[in-house]
Amino acid sequence: MRNYTTQMDAARKGIVTPEIETVAKKEHMTVGTLTKLVAEGKAAICANKNHLCLEPEGIGSMLRTKINVNLGVSRDCKDYNIEMEKVMSAVNLGAESIMDLSSHGDTRPFRRKLTEECPAMIGTVPVYDSVIHYQRDLSELTAKDFLDVIRLHAEDGVDFVTLHCGITKKTIEQIKKHKRKMNIVSRGGSLIFAWMSMTGEENPFYEYYDEILDICEEYDVTISLGDACRPGCLADATDVCQLEELVRLGELTKRAWEHNVQVMVEGPGHVPLDQVAANMKVQQTICLGAPFYVLGPLVTDIAPGYDHITSAIGGAVAAMNGAAFLCYVTPAEHLALPNVEDVKQGIIASKIAAHAADIAKGIPGARNMDDRMAEARRNLDWDAQFECALDSETAKAVRDSRSPEDDHSDTCSMCGKFCAVRSMNKALAGEYIDIL
Repeated sequence: MRNYTTQMDAARKGIVTPEIETVAKKEHMTVGTLTKLVAEGKAAICANKNHLCLEPEGIGSMLRTKINVNLGVSRDCKDYNIEMEKVMSAVNLGAESIMDLSSHGDTRPFRRKLTEECPAMIGTVPVYDSVIHYQRDLSELTAKDFLDVIRLHAEDGVDFVTLHCGITKKTIEQIKKHKRKMNIVSRGGSLIFAWMSMTGEENPFYEYYDEILDICEEYDVTISLGDACRPGCLADATDVCQLEELVRLGELTKRAWEHNVQVMVEGPGHVPLDQVAANMKVQQTICLGAPFYVLGPLVTDIAPGYDHITSAIGGAVAAMNGAAFLCYVTPAEHLALPNVEDVKQGIIASKIAAHAADIAKGIPGARNMDDRMAEARRNLDWDAQFECALDSETAKAVRDSRSPEDDHSDTCSMCGKFCAVRSMNKALAGEYIDIL
């Protein structure tokens, strides 16, 4: 029988939960240090009490940078089997979190399948599911309808929910006044904006925030405070709408912590490279060090088909400067629902960004595999190199497809016997160095 409500409640009571103990080992951190971070809200362990197969992870700037993978069916791509294939591929490639963004059909069986079979954290955006669940137009939904769907997701074992609580009636006036190039590009944010515009009512996620906190506390669901006003292009980055919402998210963070509910804060979006670090620092200050969850950031608007690279550049800089959680971006971003290969490319790009940032931050153990790779390369030990590779399957396939001649199989087809590593090994061993 649990004698605590949430991971934060346990940490504040000095109770070491199994999840805290597991995460501390993964992070090469003492239980005491992690417990303090969770108690303060600077680290979150998203772990719904109904997600029984979860392999818990911690999210916080002092921990390893984690990555999230967005999946889910839409009206044009509605095969849940394909989505489940993407899920398992993502987990095998090292994704710590899966967000089910399904927007078509009966979503509950798939959501339950995720929380029954997937060991990664599961997140959702309940506002997407509201229209589908009730099969009613957006304007016909009530505040109670939205809250009931949050409870439904919590019951199903979802570990965190993205809720766009920071957009209010005031935001409507700001959007009209400041004339953004891209207006609101957040899907959830746009739905709330539309609902408020049609009904004339206040954002239910803001107006009934205390009731939502009660639900999250009951099931130990972490709130990911969605940034409805995140910039969708470089021209809108770090503008009044974005920053005003961030201030409100800071206030909502404190209110959640008063209920022992864990919080993550979502961030931009499209941001010029020279503004990424500043965005991270502003969030850390306003939101009191709550884990920052960023989409990208994408540092240019002109790379459709390659936005996984655009995102990885921004993500590395963001994580190095305090972001804790990177939402992956695939080559299909802005173009289509990603396929299995797109998902893989997006994950690898995000993992590279996260890993590079962890090395820069000095996260304990972050560089261990890099040092092993250096040793394997010095020894021209190809099997050991593949074992160290982030994507060993691709690395091996590239080498096998362009293998060198038999008489210098210890090198690669790029340099052959001109290989610097081979020459230095032989020279330092006092051996003859044959080139021709």
